[in-house]
Amino acid sequence: MLPALPLFHRVAGQPVIVLGHGDAAAAKRRLVERAGGVVVDDLAQGLDTGARLAFIAHDDQTAVEADTVRARCAGLLVNAVDRPELCDFTTPSLVDRAPLLIAVGTGGASAGLAKAVRLRIDAMLPQGLGALADALKAARGALRARWPDAATRRRALDRALGEGGALDPLRDHRADAVALWIGDAVPAQTGRYVVELTSGDPDDLTLRQARLLGQADALVVGTGVPAAITSRARADALRLAPGDAEPGGLVIELRI
Repeated sequence: MLPALPLFHRVAGQPVIVLGHGDAAAAKRRLVERAGGVVVDDLAQGLDTGARLAFIAHDDQTAVEADTVRARCAGLLVNAVDRPELCDFTTPSLVDRAPLLIAVGTGGASAGLAKAVRLRIDAMLPQGLGALADALKAARGALRARWPDAATRRRALDRALGEGGALDPLRDHRADAVALWIGDAVPAQTGRYVVELTSGDPDDLTLRQARLLGQADALVVGTGVPAAITSRARADALRLAPGDAEPGGLVIELRI
């Protein structure tokens, strides 16, 4: 079970309450401003202007608890800095390749661990990854024209964005890479494939097995295949038992 529901909350042009002084409060103010939000440092004023989020970063813990109760009773979602037990939401460590954002969070367990993982991911990703995201957004019309069927379009994108694909996100690409790929793309992989697992540990998946899992439209799950394996598939992939009618597209049977 997920410890929290990860969401990206748009606050551009919107009031966000930030209470407190010192380094922690200043960091939250910078975060809000970086996202385009309007910082409000008074709870009543924030409520009057329609704020939906509140960061509470007082040094005095009694004040933190009191303002957390006030804000929550007024219907706001609250982040009480360094008090995860009082938080309705936490702020992750961010990898910024705008418009692509990667958020790494631990639910307040360890900001240091989230930062360490974020730094490792950051070092892996090309600086131009945001330009690839922008190019894919601009090409939505061309993508629909090339592949009118949504499932076929998704499979084509999966193939292009996969390891070694024409649009592999871990490689740098020229400005017209998306347009060139749309013009030259070959049909996406379809059919039925059997994946024989050597264990129930997802770390033992081969690169090919992990890729097939991530692209599958449907999974035929054999006896004894653990959830740790099936969770590596797309969340919207159909889960089938052996003998169920299988749809078209890419169908993966998992055996252990």
